[in-house]
Parts: sequence; C-alpha cells; structure tokens
Amino acid sequence: MTLEYPAILPIDRTKSRHQRSVEIPPPPQPRRPFAFADLETQFDPELDTLWTYMRQRVRPSFNPGLLAEFGHWQADIAQACSSGDMPIRYVVLGSRFPGVFSLGGDLDLFSDHIRNGDREALVAYGRACVRILHRNMLSLDRPIITIGLVEGDALGGGFEALLSFNVVIAERGTNFGLPETNFGLFPGMGAHCFLSRRLGAARAEQMILSGRSYSAEELYDLGIVHALADPGKGRAEVESYIRQNRRRHSGHCAIYEASRSVNPLALGELEAVVDLWADAALRLSDADLKLMRRLVGAQTRLLEKAQVASC
Repeated sequence: MTLEYPAILPIDRTKSRHQRSVEIPPPPQPRRPFAFADLETQFDPELDTLWTYMRQRVRPSFNPGLLAEFGHWQADIAQACSSGDMPIRYVVLGSRFPGVFSLGGDLDLFSDHIRNGDREALVAYGRACVRILHRNMLSLDRPIITIGLVEGDALGGGFEALLSFNVVIAERGTNFGLPETNFGLFPGMGAHCFLSRRLGAARAEQMILSGRSYSAEELYDLGIVHALADPGKGRAEVESYIRQNRRRHSGHCAIYEASRSVNPLALGELEAVVDLWADAALRLSDADLKLMRRLVGAQTRLLEKAQVASC
C-alpha cells in the first residue's frame, strides 16, 4: 500500500522571519475497510464467507484503479482475519457486469504505453497484477479458501486471475480464452505458470498458442473448473459447495497448502514472465496495435449491447 504524505507548502519569503509559517494541510481521512468504488463486498456470517463482486461502470478490465482496490481489499481481509472482526473462511469473487467476468488487461493503457515505448510502465502494471494473483494463490497466508464465481466470459487476464483461485465454479455456457496471441502478444500475468503446473508445459503451451475460447464444460473436463452451474444458478452452486464442504474446511486448506509446497510458484517467477511480456509488447508492430485497438472496439460494442439488453 502506498503511503501518501501531506504536501508542505513553500515558505513565503516576502514575509519576515517571524511572520513566516509552514502550512500543512490536515491529514487525509482514514480509509474505511471494505469501502470501494468498483468492488462490492458483503460478509455472510452463516457461511463465514466474504462475497465480493466487481461492479465497474466502465469497460470491465483490470485498470489501475481496480488493481489498487484489490490491493486494499486483500489488506482488509488480512486485517479482518487477524483482528477477529470477521471469521472469514471463504472468499468469493464474481462480477456484476452482464455476461462478463472480466476482459482482462487494460488494452487501451497497453496501447498507450507501447506507443510511448514505456517499458517501465508496462512492467509496473504487470507486476501489480501478479502480486495480487500470487497473494490470492497463497490464500493471503490465512486459512481461507478462495472461490472464483464465473457468471460471464473470462478473457485474457480475467482467465489468468481465475487460475489463482483454489476453486472455480462456472455457469454452463460461459467462455474462457487467452486471445493475446491473436495480436502478437502472449498472456503475461500468470497463465503459463499456473497452467503448466496444472496441465503440464506442453498442454499449457498448446492452450496459450491456440488463441481460441474454451467453454466452461471443456475446462471442467480438464480440471480447471471444479463445478458447473446452470445459467443464473452460479451463486446458489457456490453456497451449496460451501455448505457441503465447510466441515472439511481445515483439511481442504491443508491440501491446498501441501499442493503449493509440492509445486511452489515464487513471485519472482511470475515477475520474470512479466518482464518477458513487456519486452514482447514493445516489439509489436503497428499492424498488431491496430488489431489490438479493433479488439477493444469490438469488445466495447458487445458490452454496450449487453448493457442495453440488461436494462
């Protein structure tokens, strides 16, 4: 979390030494826990579950503002567990955007940084993403089980984010994809690291290179999605999963911890891939960037139709 220090106004040297004063504005008000603009949270004491939904009012991607809120969200969860204010045993993340879990990375931002040749900004963005995913993969070093609730399509970084959860529950008919190779890039926020550990390096490369979409049913057969729900029944399926498994919570936490121990994934490995991704991004041609922009336009049009249909 970045600490913000109050600005000290310059001294007015037109005044005498005795008249001079340093004016310090009042410190910012402390941030209320779990108070966000783009995240909606609710704690269910019956299930010991923190429900969280992304509720972006713009294109549902991981823009810098949302990433900052996820950092605060994780800190709030850790603090709530440590203080005992909330006995959180399950954390669920979903999306309120109609038909979309997440479109992944902020392609508009990528395009600007690439055109400006700003490798530092690309790396900073990527590392902010993987720090959040790595902490989620570790369940914030708490006895917490993380669940990704997929009620709409998860593309690019949205798919990568879900790979960091202990459990993924998806509605039938939802789609997952890693389209980055279609415009000359590759998914750099953890897909290769996570998929290689789950499917093996060859199968992971095949999935990434294909650039195609996979249905929830296909990923269920591969073991990436852990339970399927009928459309509109995703939350009910998560609640059922928690009720059925809450007595085995401690054992499940131990199993996930053992899996991380047997097949560890260091933050440094994720960051090294981010560096490779940034270098690859800066090698994109003008034609690749135009294709990226067309993809953004196509996604925007689909989102506008989805929003109109939901009204």
